Amino acid sequence: MRVVSWNINSLRKRLERLLHWLGETKPAVVCLQETKCNDEQFPVAALREAGYHAVFHGQKSYNGVAILATTEPHAVRIGLCDQVDDPQARVIAATIGELQVYSIYAPNGQAVGSTAYAYKMEWYNRLARCLRAQESGLERVLVCGDFNVAPNDEDVHDPALWRGAIMCSEEERAAFRALCGAGLSDTLRLLHPEPGLFSWWDYRMLAFPKNRGLRIDAILAGKDLAAKCTAAGIDREMRKGKEPSDHAPVWADFGS
Repeated sequence: MRVVSWNINSLRKRLERLLHWLGETKPAVVCLQETKCNDEQFPVAALREAGYHAVFHGQKSYNGVAILATTEPHAVRIGLCDQVDDPQARVIAATIGELQVYSIYAPNGQAVGSTAYAYKMEWYNRLARCLRAQESGLERVLVCGDFNVAPNDEDVHDPALWRGAIMCSEEERAAFRALCGAGLSDTLRLLHPEPGLFSWWDYRMLAFPKNRGLRIDAILAGKDLAAKCTAAGIDREMRKGKEPSDHAPVWADFGS
């Protein structure tokens, strides 16, 4: 079973690319971030024709998350479990078979010490509390998304340049580690500890051809699923071509 997470950076703009890729790769579950469309604009019919059920939580022009699956999702949850009123569409979760799947789009934070940064850190605290409070435990949980954190120096093309900057500050990295400490494993790093594997590249300064990127997208798996993770990677091909997202899909395969 292949699970994918992809910050698509506008679903409507890249729908044809997504549909072609789904037909080629046929993943079982796809978590999308930055769909950037209202729920009324979500392309349900096109995805259904491609063989995918979809659940989604969107807002106009910004944010937006979704889960696509070949098996119909149920018990859909919107937002974090604490029910705090938050207008930003950043979290959707659903049960798919025996799995609990989250698609999350963490705040960027803009700059260390800013109001947006404080919101980001509080959002991470809320996410960690909700995961720890999950009644069924985390053994069969997948938390997939754009975490807007490069967890370690190995996830950064130039650690010295980025040290202490947004997405690389120690406080942000500690927040990411807290998620893993709650019982989740970073699937890519289970199998690929080497540096130079990135999921995001700036559109500017030839960042992608020069591989000047960050790994800020991940699939975190609970204990049972982590033990069954047989392969993981980043689909760099989807960062190529005309008008790509600035993120590449990250994926993980799980055995039965």
